[in-house]
Amino acid sequence: MYHINKIIALALITIFQVEEPRAKLDLPMPTALQLEELKWIVINSKNAQEVFAKLEEAGIDPVLFGLTDADYQLLAKNFAQIRQKLQETNNLLEEYKKYYEPNEE
Repeated sequence: MYHINKIIALALITIFQVEEPRAKLDLPMPTALQLEELKWIVINSKNAQEVFAKLEEAGIDPVLFGLTDADYQLLAKNFAQIRQKLQETNNLLEEYKKYYEPNEE
């Protein structure tokens, strides 16, 4: 039977952690949109000829893009959803900014 002497060396290792400061995002907040102003003309069966005549007198080639009242409501809903999504995105950007660039007091 063989006996092997074992030598055990213990080394104490100190583990430490250095927290790195978060890098600033430097993201500008989105600016408000500068949309072009549209002129809506409501055309119905009673005023169609009059509206077309006025447009032609003004040198405007009358072209009709039509929506029913139900489709106009859907258009309004779509724009509301776009506004909501933009607000969510702005809120998300603000939260990232708070996380990465907290106010140090």
